[in-house]
Amino acid sequence: MTSVNDESPQAAIDDSAPEGADGVAATTDAAEDSGATDLAAGQDVSASAQPAAVSTDEFDTPAWWTSAVFYQIYPRSFSDSDGDGVGDLPGVIDKLGYLELLGVDALWISPVMRSPMADHGYDVSDPRDIDPLFGGIGALDALVTEAHARDIKVTMDLVPNHTSDQHRWFVEALAAEPGSAARERYIFRDGLGEDGGEPPNNWPSIFGGPAWTRVTEPDGTPGQWYLHIFAPEQPDLNWENDEVFEDLATTLRFWLDRGVDGFRIDVAHGMAKPPGLPDMPEELQTGLLINDDDDPRFNNPGVHAIHRRIREVMDEYPDAVTVGEIWVRDNARFAEYIRPDELHLGFNFRSAEADFDAESIREAIENSLAAVDSVRGNPTWTLSNHDVEREVTRYAADTTEAVGLDRARAMVMVELALPGTVFLYNGSELGLPNIDLPEEALQDPVWERSGHTNRGRDGCRIPVPWLGDTPPYGFSTTEDTWLPMPKDWDVLTAEHQLEDVDSTLSLYRLAIELRKTRPEFAGEEIEWYGAPPQCLAFRRAVGRLVCVLNAGDTPVGLPAGEVLLTSAPLDEGRLAPNAAAWLV
Repeated sequence: MTSVNDESPQAAIDDSAPEGADGVAATTDAAEDSGATDLAAGQDVSASAQPAAVSTDEFDTPAWWTSAVFYQIYPRSFSDSDGDGVGDLPGVIDKLGYLELLGVDALWISPVMRSPMADHGYDVSDPRDIDPLFGGIGALDALVTEAHARDIKVTMDLVPNHTSDQHRWFVEALAAEPGSAARERYIFRDGLGEDGGEPPNNWPSIFGGPAWTRVTEPDGTPGQWYLHIFAPEQPDLNWENDEVFEDLATTLRFWLDRGVDGFRIDVAHGMAKPPGLPDMPEELQTGLLINDDDDPRFNNPGVHAIHRRIREVMDEYPDAVTVGEIWVRDNARFAEYIRPDELHLGFNFRSAEADFDAESIREAIENSLAAVDSVRGNPTWTLSNHDVEREVTRYAADTTEAVGLDRARAMVMVELALPGTVFLYNGSELGLPNIDLPEEALQDPVWERSGHTNRGRDGCRIPVPWLGDTPPYGFSTTEDTWLPMPKDWDVLTAEHQLEDVDSTLSLYRLAIELRKTRPEFAGEEIEWYGAPPQCLAFRRAVGRLVCVLNAGDTPVGLPAGEVLLTSAPLDEGRLAPNAAAWLV
């Protein structure tokens, strides 16, 4: 839980403090006595606090996931063991030593269940099997065993909103009559108009085009329509049908019994649909890959009953975790998803959306803390994933890619300094940028569904470069990788960065190690310091770690203390622009 601590006394402004208004002032004795510190003359001090972390036992020991660093693996792009140009689970196993060296606590494996790959695994045809493309179920079992031997947890992506159109249930539904039990597992409706030739409502697909597709009935006549919030190959399930939940419960237990440590739940704010499937107001039809809090396709109250039933199953496995993908901006509504009887964690994407601007970043942090406050939830932090532009490119929008990398390095230090759970996306630790692929290489279904108006998400899914000077950089034995790799990534390979103490990979390794081992990262409260314009600073109230970010254009002075780590070299003892520092 996080809340504004109104009882925390504020330090008096001390104009004699070093660096004054043009830098981050040093801690004063008076400020230390008051329990809060003003780091810049004329700036107020505020404190926000998070009480004790979520517990899983009677001794109030925090659950492992409350401070874990998760590493998201997009399997197609991580490591290819068999030379087909597509990453797989044996490739992940091959890189477990690297992940152990990086220091992560847990893996989040994007979908590897059996799938025809219309949406690269998010169209699941058999949720209780692993696709041969990724090595089959034996490879998953081996990954879990070998990861656990290195003290790394393994969580899987779960896709409960929809199935593949090749799932046996949907095949049965197409062969069945309207109103049959087989069709009741999905959302089939008669069309509008005299001949039923119009969709049942005006909902668009997240990927572009209408959210409805008309089927041909077994007798060959045009028939009903089925709902697909995403691609036509991903028909939405009917969660008012108990058979749908019972099948999911079987799936949950199937993987948990095999040793999986939990699930990232795709579209956790979906599944439940509003009664009557009303039309969407025109003003909410704002674009592809986004949704509004009041969008009738998502965030309907009935979704919480589904999550409570999921939690009942998860509670049979007390050490396992669920992490929901929740694109909900209103804090009160977001908090509903992480009540004690629903999800353990929910992704808050504010920091992944914030500009590299001190005010925006602070607002994102405060919002993420406030979002979990009312339900004593655990905050989560992420800067990128397989669906959003990589941070290096995002932060370079108004400048150069080199500056974007500096900013990304600074922001991962801010993220790792905060209390809660951190999610890293594969390749972020190498400083990978987005890549603008040629049109003929694009594979994201968004590209076709949007009529070639939206290039989709392929640019953040380029395979990871491991070693060597030319593509495929050790990712595969073939240059014909599923997405082409740039010719100038030789300086970004893991091999190139491992021995370079100034590399982005070395920064990540050291930052994660310090977060795990230094007592200064203790506690669940942060206190904000006053800071110059375009800077921010906060302190872990218990451990006393101080994190300072300079998002401005000129160097700033640092508070008194030992500099533990910086994202860029100091400039005559001052923090450079686009850089962050940790002090103790």
